[in-house]
Amino acid sequence: MHPLLEQLLADGPVLTDGAWGTELQSRGLAIGEFPDSWNLTHPDRVEAVARAYVDAGSRVILTNTFGGNRVRLALHGLADRLEEINRRGAEISRRAAGGHARVFASMGPSGTMLMTGDVGADELAEGFAEQARALAAGGADGIVVETMSDPEEAVIAVAAARSTGLPVVACMVFDSGRDHDRTLMGTTPEQAAARLDAAGADVVGTNCGQGIEGFVPLCRRLRAATDRPIWIKANAGLPRMHGGRAVYGTTPEMFADHVPALLAAGAAFIGGCCGTNPEFVAAARRRLAPNPLP
Repeated sequence: MHPLLEQLLADGPVLTDGAWGTELQSRGLAIGEFPDSWNLTHPDRVEAVARAYVDAGSRVILTNTFGGNRVRLALHGLADRLEEINRRGAEISRRAAGGHARVFASMGPSGTMLMTGDVGADELAEGFAEQARALAAGGADGIVVETMSDPEEAVIAVAAARSTGLPVVACMVFDSGRDHDRTLMGTTPEQAAARLDAAGADVVGTNCGQGIEGFVPLCRRLRAATDRPIWIKANAGLPRMHGGRAVYGTTPEMFADHVPALLAAGAAFIGGCCGTNPEFVAAARRRLAPNPLP
């Protein structure tokens, strides 16, 4: 295990952060506006999100770089600012962490599909490698490859992240199939764990896609399929639209009620995804009482 992960896990399960997109929207990000661009235009508001999670008890926070790969940036006319957006994203979270939390930089999917030929594997590999290098240059302590549906793309992104020498977390989205236990490509937790493990991910897991109650069986199956630590970041339920914005029905306490079951299922890192906020992190922290955070 990577020394940094050993250090983090020495004190028990690690509390991570919550959602970024909805938190940025609460600070003025317009619907349809590209969140990563705020690293350049509104760094103070991005830093406020990160600092709120640190204040709530997160020991690991992410970065506002989910869409910072070349393919996604090109859709917003920002491909030429890839290095700057990602480096600043890592720097912003490091400032907010203030030595009280570690920064694991976010790398999300390209939004294209390898199987349809929309993008080639080599192009995707170089794009993720560019992003990973910039995140490392910004001072990230680790990299989280997250919200992946295609295991092929996930493996490419993991290889790019591993090239930095930083610890790498790799997460798939299980939101398809009768029991919501498959990715969009039909990949099961067991298949995903095997692929991500073989690719060299230091931590494997799942994020997004469904509410926290569905993550307990997913966590249990991932735990049985790999000896890597398990990373869990669940949504605050499934949203409904109100006034053009997504509204989530799960409360922080409802969310936190599932933390003991996730720990029993083998989760090593627990946080939130879409719809969660610092209140969710604080509530989860209280349920981690046997393993109090500094």
